[in-house]
Amino acid sequence: MFHNSSANRFYPLSHSPLAKATVCMMTALLLFSGACSRQLAATRQRLGEAVVPTDVKMINHHMEQHYQELEEFTRRLYAKNPKYEPDLVLREEKIKAIFHGGEPPERYFYGQPSHEILRAAFDPVTDYGDRVYLLSLGLVKSVREAYGVEDGQLFSSLQLPLEKLETLYHNISQVNWRLKVYRDDLGELLFLTNEAAADGYLNMGYEVIMTRVLTRIADDIFLRGGSPPKFFFNMSTMFLAILF
Repeated sequence: MFHNSSANRFYPLSHSPLAKATVCMMTALLLFSGACSRQLAATRQRLGEAVVPTDVKMINHHMEQHYQELEEFTRRLYAKNPKYEPDLVLREEKIKAIFHGGEPPERYFYGQPSHEILRAAFDPVTDYGDRVYLLSLGLVKSVREAYGVEDGQLFSSLQLPLEKLETLYHNISQVNWRLKVYRDDLGELLFLTNEAAADGYLNMGYEVIMTRVLTRIADDIFLRGGSPPKFFFNMSTMFLAILF
C-alpha cells in the first residue's frame, strides 16, 4: 500500500498556498485603495470647482488678467520712458516689488493708498523721481483695494462692493486720460505712450491694454448689478479714494 504524504508536506511560510492567497488579496486591496483615493481626490476637485459660482470664476480670472496686463503695461512704459529708471537691474527690482512681492525700493509711497500714489505720479513736482514706478504701483494697489483681496482669489461676489468697482473704473479712466494730456513745464508729455514715431507709426499697445482693463472692470460692475458711469474729465478732476 502506498501512503499519500502530500497532506503532511511542509511548506515554507512564504510559499504556502494560504500565504500566496493572502499576498494576492492584500495587493489587490492596495491597488483598489489607491485607485479609490485618486478617484476621490478628483471628485473632490470637481466638486470644489462646481461649488464656485460662475461669476466668481470670471472675476478671479479678471483679476489675474489685470495683474498680467498691468505688468506688461509697466514694462512698456519703462521702455518708452527710460529716463525715469535708466538702471535695468533696479527697474526689474521695482517691477518685482510691485507685482511679485519683492522688496520695495522705498517705503513711503509703498504704504500709501492708491489714489495718493496716482496723484503723485502726475504731480508737476513729485517727491519720488520715478513716475513709472508710482503710476504702476498706484494702478496695482487700486485693483487690490477695489477687489478687496491680497492673494488674488475671490470666493464670493458679495466680497465686491459695487462702489469700489465704480471708483476703480473712474480712477483708471482718469489715468488713461491723463496719460494723453498731462505735460511738464516744458510742454512735454509726462509719459510717452502713443505718440507717433519718426516714421509716423503710432503704437496703440498702451491704449489696447487700458481698454481691456476697463472693459473687464465694466463687466464686473455689471455682474454686481451696476453700470459704469460716463465720466468727463478736466484738469481739476481728482482721483477718488477706494478705501473708505
